[in-house]
Amino acid sequence: MRKYCIYILIIAIAGFSACQKDLLDPVPSTDIPDFKAFETKDRINSQLNGLYSVMKHGKFLGGKFAIANEVRGEDFVNEKANNVTLNASWRMVPTGEAQEVKEVWSQGYITINNVNVFLTGMNAVGNKVVGDSIARIYAGEAKFVRGVSYFSLLQLYARPHWDGAGSKPGLILHGEGHSQIGSYARARSTVNETYAQIIRDLDSAEALLPKPAAGSITAITHANAYSAIAFKIRVYLFLEQYDKVILEAAKLVSASAPFVSPGGHALEGDIFKVFTTPYTSKESIFSLPFSGATGDFPGTQTQIGYYFTPSSKPYTGNGEYSLHPNGIISDSSWKSATDARRNFILVLGAKKYWIKFPTPSPFTDFIPVIRYAEILLDVAEARVRQLNTVDATAVAMLSAVRHRSDASVTYTTADFANAGVLLSAITKEKHIELLGEGFRSMEVTRLGISFPSKSSVVPVIEPTAPQYIWPISSDEMIYNKLCVDN
Repeated sequence: MRKYCIYILIIAIAGFSACQKDLLDPVPSTDIPDFKAFETKDRINSQLNGLYSVMKHGKFLGGKFAIANEVRGEDFVNEKANNVTLNASWRMVPTGEAQEVKEVWSQGYITINNVNVFLTGMNAVGNKVVGDSIARIYAGEAKFVRGVSYFSLLQLYARPHWDGAGSKPGLILHGEGHSQIGSYARARSTVNETYAQIIRDLDSAEALLPKPAAGSITAITHANAYSAIAFKIRVYLFLEQYDKVILEAAKLVSASAPFVSPGGHALEGDIFKVFTTPYTSKESIFSLPFSGATGDFPGTQTQIGYYFTPSSKPYTGNGEYSLHPNGIISDSSWKSATDARRNFILVLGAKKYWIKFPTPSPFTDFIPVIRYAEILLDVAEARVRQLNTVDATAVAMLSAVRHRSDASVTYTTADFANAGVLLSAITKEKHIELLGEGFRSMEVTRLGISFPSKSSVVPVIEPTAPQYIWPISSDEMIYNKLCVDN
């Protein structure tokens, strides 16, 4: 098991980057043994910031996780046929040896282990160094990072909750930090057990963290109580517990338009403000920051802009994926003449490209992990599913998101014949609003629908097909004999 331990602990030590050097300047926990990393306030703060840095690595939430979730869906065409840039995932045929399958799994578990090492060090030494009030905040931030990481991995490597009501194999859960060579083989917990751990982490984060006003760089790039609540809204939606979505939403979303949170979160009047510098919009609840400083941007072939923007000036992407002509951009209800979001589409000859993340190399656009527009649509869906009616509040939330980008549209309850029609409109709006941000595959599997055919070589993938989710990383299967594959 020696190699397995090294795989869990050390793979990413040499490439950790910082999230804005003045804010997040990490020193990996495993670099300084015997709790020396927790002997001063500065070292402890560096350890905390390092947790965000490993999570935002290009091999995890800072790039390949979002890219994989997009290209597995129906909205993009692979232009390069390069397996290094997720061609196998686009074709829906990755094996456990596929680079992205191994990298996302590895980096996700490196992130989780760093959280566990950090919490162990804090309990042993660090809490006394920083004092109780700061220790509580640090613990809350660490648990948020762990909860988000487990949730993200679960969506690619496990069957969705609706399949067996959460009884199918989920993730391998580690609650302790591994900083020494040893055997850490462990069987997979169920999907329900994995979700229970995620909720425990997010509940704890909410209780431990402050509630800062929306819009500051710290409020956006560090976890707080509002980001924990927002993420619980997403988690409960995936768990099909719509009553709990509504309960959590009461803490974050006002009862009526214009739908402003107690902390000031709200839809921006111009969606482009969310995706342009300085990225400090009140709509952004939690984002991953990047800068041009050495090591503070995604690595080669892991950047969203590299994949989706073309190589023609002013862009410096590689045009790995163009927009599929039969994807959501072809939807007749998404009006090209009046909807500002259509301006994210760049037409180059016969091809169209998605330029939501347009900053050229080294690709320093912040990546929104969760933002207020998603929350409004999540809550709207939950209300309709829970109440089974054309709910006026749900319609108003849907209308707020559409009207923000297309002032020609204001929905009323009269626009929807029944709850089913309203649900279809909400899920379609979410598809449009979050295009390119790493949601489509997660939405397909959550809803239990088929992955559409994308070409003559990519057939329809039914919900019962093995390819509906990723296999487990071959590294895990080799070194952890207790793990079973999908």
